[in-house]
Amino acid sequence: MSGPISRPGPQMHGRGPMTGRPRLEPVDREKTCPLLLRVFTKTGGHHQNEDFQVRGKEPKDEVQIYTWKDATLRELTDLVKEVAPAARKRDARLSFAFVYPDKNGRFVVRQVGMTFSYANGRMDDGKTLADLNFQIGDYLSVAIL
Repeated sequence: MSGPISRPGPQMHGRGPMTGRPRLEPVDREKTCPLLLRVFTKTGGHHQNEDFQVRGKEPKDEVQIYTWKDATLRELTDLVKEVAPAARKRDARLSFAFVYPDKNGRFVVRQVGMTFSYANGRMDDGKTLADLNFQIGDYLSVAIL
Protein backbone atom coordinates (compact mmCIF):
# COMPACT_ATOMS: atom_id res chain seq x y z
CA MET A 1 0.00 0.00 0.00
CA SER A 2 1.67 3.21 -1.09
CA GLY A 3 0.57 6.63 0.06
CA PRO A 4 -2.33 7.55 2.28
CA ILE A 5 -5.80 6.35 1.42
CA SER A 6 -8.10 9.30 0.99
CA ARG A 7 -11.21 7.33 1.84
CA PRO A 8 -13.01 8.46 4.99
CA GLY A 9 -13.93 5.72 7.40
CA PRO A 10 -13.85 4.50 10.94
CA GLN A 11 -10.78 5.11 13.02
CA MET A 12 -8.19 2.38 12.67
CA HIS A 13 -6.50 0.13 15.22
CA GLY A 14 -9.68 -1.41 16.64
CA ARG A 15 -11.10 1.80 18.10
CA GLY A 16 -14.28 1.45 16.05
CA PRO A 17 -16.29 4.12 14.28
CA MET A 18 -15.74 7.74 15.12
CA THR A 19 -17.96 9.06 17.89
CA GLY A 20 -20.40 11.83 17.17
CA ARG A 21 -21.57 10.26 13.92
CA PRO A 22 -25.33 9.63 14.05
CA ARG A 23 -26.32 5.97 14.17
CA LEU A 24 -27.96 4.93 10.92
CA GLU A 25 -31.57 3.83 10.99
CA PRO A 26 -32.16 0.14 10.28
CA VAL A 27 -33.05 -0.72 6.72
CA ASP A 28 -36.61 -1.87 6.01
CA ARG A 29 -35.64 -5.17 4.44
CA GLU A 30 -39.16 -5.71 3.10
CA LYS A 31 -39.06 -2.49 1.05
CA THR A 32 -35.34 -2.02 0.32
CA CYS A 33 -33.62 -3.94 -2.46
CA PRO A 34 -30.57 -5.84 -1.17
CA LEU A 35 -27.08 -5.27 -2.51
CA LEU A 36 -24.79 -7.93 -3.95
CA LEU A 37 -21.80 -8.51 -1.69
CA ARG A 38 -18.89 -10.41 -3.20
CA VAL A 39 -17.23 -12.33 -0.36
CA PHE A 40 -13.83 -14.00 -0.65
CA THR A 41 -12.92 -16.47 2.10
CA LYS A 42 -9.48 -17.83 2.88
CA THR A 43 -8.19 -19.99 5.72
CA GLY A 44 -5.15 -18.64 7.54
CA GLY A 45 -5.26 -15.00 6.44
CA HIS A 46 -6.66 -12.44 4.04
CA HIS A 47 -6.04 -12.45 0.33
CA GLN A 48 -3.29 -10.07 -0.78
CA ASN A 49 -4.01 -6.77 -2.55
CA GLU A 50 -2.50 -8.21 -5.74
CA ASP A 51 -5.11 -10.99 -5.82
CA PHE A 52 -7.73 -8.40 -6.84
CA GLN A 53 -5.77 -6.32 -9.34
CA VAL A 54 -7.09 -7.94 -12.54
CA ARG A 55 -10.84 -7.66 -13.04
CA GLY A 56 -12.31 -11.07 -13.80
CA LYS A 57 -9.36 -12.87 -12.16
CA GLU A 58 -10.37 -12.41 -8.54
CA PRO A 59 -9.72 -15.32 -6.16
CA LYS A 60 -11.76 -18.44 -6.92
CA ASP A 61 -13.18 -18.87 -3.41
CA GLU A 62 -15.97 -16.36 -3.96
CA VAL A 63 -19.42 -16.46 -2.41
CA GLN A 64 -22.05 -13.98 -3.51
CA ILE A 65 -24.44 -12.81 -0.81
CA TYR A 66 -27.44 -10.55 -1.16
CA THR A 67 -27.65 -8.40 1.95
CA TRP A 68 -28.21 -4.88 3.26
CA LYS A 69 -25.94 -2.20 4.70
CA ASP A 70 -27.39 -2.84 8.16
CA ALA A 71 -26.17 -6.46 8.13
CA THR A 72 -23.98 -7.16 11.16
CA LEU A 73 -20.69 -9.01 11.17
CA ARG A 74 -22.52 -11.69 13.21
CA GLU A 75 -25.04 -12.18 10.37
CA LEU A 76 -22.21 -12.38 7.85
CA THR A 77 -20.30 -14.82 10.08
CA ASP A 78 -23.30 -17.14 10.14
CA LEU A 79 -23.62 -16.95 6.34
CA VAL A 80 -19.92 -17.70 5.84
CA LYS A 81 -20.24 -20.71 8.15
CA GLU A 82 -22.83 -22.18 5.76
CA VAL A 83 -20.30 -22.34 2.92
CA ALA A 84 -16.88 -22.60 4.61
CA PRO A 85 -16.44 -25.69 6.82
CA ALA A 86 -13.31 -24.24 8.49
CA ALA A 87 -15.45 -21.37 9.83
CA ARG A 88 -17.63 -23.84 11.75
CA LYS A 89 -14.85 -24.91 14.10
CA ARG A 90 -15.61 -23.99 17.69
CA ASP A 91 -12.42 -21.95 18.15
CA ALA A 92 -12.44 -20.29 14.71
CA ARG A 93 -12.10 -16.53 14.46
CA LEU A 94 -13.18 -14.62 11.38
CA SER A 95 -11.39 -11.45 10.37
CA PHE A 96 -13.30 -9.14 8.02
CA ALA A 97 -11.69 -6.69 5.59
CA PHE A 98 -13.06 -4.43 2.89
CA VAL A 99 -11.36 -4.60 -0.50
CA TYR A 100 -11.66 -1.52 -2.68
CA PRO A 101 -9.58 0.55 -5.12
CA ASP A 102 -7.56 3.47 -3.74
CA LYS A 103 -7.34 6.84 -5.50
CA ASN A 104 -4.75 5.36 -7.89
CA GLY A 105 -6.92 2.38 -8.81
CA ARG A 106 -4.87 -0.18 -6.84
CA PHE A 107 -6.84 -2.46 -4.58
CA VAL A 108 -6.49 -2.09 -0.82
CA VAL A 109 -7.41 -4.72 1.79
CA ARG A 110 -8.46 -2.90 4.99
CA GLN A 111 -9.31 -4.93 8.09
CA VAL A 112 -12.54 -3.73 9.71
CA GLY A 113 -13.57 -6.28 12.33
CA MET A 114 -13.29 -9.69 13.97
CA THR A 115 -15.77 -12.25 15.26
CA PHE A 116 -15.66 -15.68 16.84
CA SER A 117 -17.34 -18.49 14.91
CA TYR A 118 -19.89 -18.89 17.69
CA ALA A 119 -21.59 -15.78 19.04
CA ASN A 120 -20.40 -14.57 22.40
CA GLY A 121 -21.57 -10.95 22.24
CA ARG A 122 -18.00 -9.68 22.25
CA MET A 123 -15.61 -8.50 19.59
CA ASP A 124 -17.32 -6.85 16.63
CA ASP A 125 -20.49 -8.98 16.35
CA GLY A 126 -22.88 -6.01 16.39
CA LYS A 127 -21.05 -3.75 13.92
CA THR A 128 -22.88 -3.25 10.65
CA LEU A 129 -21.48 -2.75 7.17
CA ALA A 130 -22.71 0.84 7.33
CA ASP A 131 -21.03 1.39 10.73
CA LEU A 132 -17.76 0.33 9.12
CA ASN A 133 -18.18 2.67 6.12
CA PHE A 134 -18.90 -0.07 3.57
CA GLN A 135 -19.61 1.32 0.12
CA ILE A 136 -21.59 -0.53 -2.52
CA GLY A 137 -19.07 -2.14 -4.86
CA ASP A 138 -16.57 -3.02 -2.13
CA TYR A 139 -15.61 -6.67 -1.81
CA LEU A 140 -15.45 -8.43 1.54
CA SER A 141 -12.42 -10.55 2.43
CA VAL A 142 -12.96 -13.01 5.26
CA ALA A 143 -9.92 -14.66 6.81
CA ILE A 144 -10.75 -17.78 8.80
CA LEU A 145 -8.19 -18.02 11.59
